[in-house]
Amino acid sequence: MNTVAVRSFPGPSNARLSSQPNDTHSGLRAVTECTGSAVVVHVGGDIDASNEAAWQRLVNRSAAIAIAPGPFVIDIRDLEFMGSCAYAVLAQESVRCRRRGVSLRLVTSQPIVARTIAACGLRRLVPMYPTVETALAPPA
Repeated sequence: MNTVAVRSFPGPSNARLSSQPNDTHSGLRAVTECTGSAVVVHVGGDIDASNEAAWQRLVNRSAAIAIAPGPFVIDIRDLEFMGSCAYAVLAQESVRCRRRGVSLRLVTSQPIVARTIAACGLRRLVPMYPTVETALAPPA
């Protein structure tokens, strides 16, 4: 996987870039896809206190590429572990995205993620979808 600075990518209408934190032992990997005004980040590995800064950079830089009204979709179905710090980053970025007219949407099939988001009162800030396709669909 190549390391690419997500924020500097100009993004043709259908682009894909790979991103890894500079620390190859961080346990976090991601691929970012840009399609029109939508941005999809597929995330794998682990997110915990050891790579919280890398997670925050990834989310912030990827969200900055999304253009209203396109959604910013984060697909975490390949994550093995998601620490509490990751949820805080999602909530903060969701607020920033909404100010720009972009909807942050989370793709997950993990019940623990849904329970954690509900317990933290984040359902409205971080809506969840079962697939990337449903997350990219316009609101009904």
